[in-house]
Amino acid sequence: MAGGLAALLDDVAALVKLTAASVDDVAAAAGRASVKASGVVIDDTAVVPQYVDGISPKRELPIIKKIAMGSLRNKLLFILPVILLLSWLLPAALTPLLMLGGLYLAFEGAEKVFELFSPAHEETETPSAARGPEAEKQIVSGAIRTDFILSAEIMVISMNSIATDGTFWMRAAALVVVAILITLLVYGVVGLLVKMDDIGLALARRKSAGAQKFGEGLVRAMPKVMSFISIVGTFAMLWVGGHILLVGLDALGWHFPYSVAHHAAEWGHSLSHSWIGATVGWIAETVVAMIFGAIVGFIVVGIMHLIPRKKKAAH
Repeated sequence: MAGGLAALLDDVAALVKLTAASVDDVAAAAGRASVKASGVVIDDTAVVPQYVDGISPKRELPIIKKIAMGSLRNKLLFILPVILLLSWLLPAALTPLLMLGGLYLAFEGAEKVFELFSPAHEETETPSAARGPEAEKQIVSGAIRTDFILSAEIMVISMNSIATDGTFWMRAAALVVVAILITLLVYGVVGLLVKMDDIGLALARRKSAGAQKFGEGLVRAMPKVMSFISIVGTFAMLWVGGHILLVGLDALGWHFPYSVAHHAAEWGHSLSHSWIGATVGWIAETVVAMIFGAIVGFIVVGIMHLIPRKKKAAH
């Protein structure tokens, strides 16, 4: 009996070790996938705050919560099953699917630049400044639709980064972890950003002169911070979209565009064997990817905007 109990305990210990190893594998895969998707995460974080611009401060966090729940629903109930099914039945489809998302990101980034410098560009009130329950529903549904594209891109990038790791179920578990963590990260940061001016106002009402000064500085700084985040989001779209397209073209057999970015990275690395060379190499590769994304994006912008305008003028 003792021998049987000892054997049972050994089996349980082995099972615990196996489970712990699986959890470690899932965590490691989720970590790698999250890093790969970081560029789109920056873009997502930069895009979302515009949807609560002009909304009553009391409704900002409830709206962000609704968008976050919709984002999580997008990832877990719609996007995740589709990409897992594709990775099982038709893995070759992941690269073209990823490239479509990259093309959309490049187009959206180029369109923002085009509209900024367009003669017809005017400062208009955003739809999110509307009031009332119906307007709030429109804000939430519009934000969730936009989030769907970015969430799909995050999940496909994550899937590609762990496509050969472990079993099917381990990859599924890693993607669930990525979906939850990235959603919490993005909307946690967004919630903090949109309430930062309220925090500044609260500090400005304190009796402490130091708290008042810091609060007033925070209130003055937030419009500039939000503008900076918007600029970073635009560059992130061009960079991530361009990089996805370069890697996808390389995988499909057209190696020249990606080789330019690769050579730029190697040139940066050759300048120094320390972190300086690695940083310069990353910046050089990023700039090439951003330029490529901008070129492709402006071509699509031209097709989507300029050609229909010429046709309208002709009529």
